[in-house]
Amino acid sequence: MVPFATSRILAVAALVLVGWVGNAAAQRSGIHYSQRADMPPGAIGNWQLQRGGPLPGYIQPVEISAPDGAEISMAMEGRFEDPQPAPRLAGMLIGPVYRFRVTSIPQNPGLEIFPTVEVINRLYPPLGTELKFPIQVELTQDELLLASRGNMVTRVIYLEDPEQAIPAKQDNGRQHWFEAAAGEDPLRVADGLGRPMAILRIGGLLPQAGQPDEAFLYGSPPLMMFQRPEVVKPMSPPVANPKGTMSRLPSRSAPITR
Repeated sequence: MVPFATSRILAVAALVLVGWVGNAAAQRSGIHYSQRADMPPGAIGNWQLQRGGPLPGYIQPVEISAPDGAEISMAMEGRFEDPQPAPRLAGMLIGPVYRFRVTSIPQNPGLEIFPTVEVINRLYPPLGTELKFPIQVELTQDELLLASRGNMVTRVIYLEDPEQAIPAKQDNGRQHWFEAAAGEDPLRVADGLGRPMAILRIGGLLPQAGQPDEAFLYGSPPLMMFQRPEVVKPMSPPVANPKGTMSRLPSRSAPITR
């Protein structure tokens, strides 16, 4: 068991060319994961659900941040919502893949990037503080520009193991991250340092004819939008979604398990 308050959300990133798959990473033995970060989006999350436990139907708060001035539009019910200033706080199911759009990128008018987030595990914060301790997903200016040039960035966000903590202060809420070495799988690197929580994929993929279809949006899985904790109001019952059902946040906490 790992005390929640002593852990931080960190990330491992890997830069690859679109279409490139590294064989070296597949030959390295992992610690807990037999999967790889370069597997199709959704494969790892679905595998996690098959393991059982308190994962299916759980709404995991996720905060997506971006460079100052950038705006984020989440995919909901087959389309992108109106842009809203970053950061955005959303409730996501474990397993599905969520597509969103990033616009108003500083010094790059008209540029649009369409990342995805795949939540593969959940946090266990104290009861009533779920929105104060979301999985943090940070988009950097450099990564967005790399994606605009046809590259792909894979970032694995993990919950830090206090016994292997990186000796660095997390200033101004910025997320610490480092780049995996050539040939290393960022999922397995993250697994060796803590508990992988989510996978962020930033690439140059664009919707056909400017209009997203169901395949591009991964079926627009159920999503809940929250206000940030400073202005959080009591939660109201979730609205029924024709694409699926969602459960409330848990009524009690549970211990962290690997």
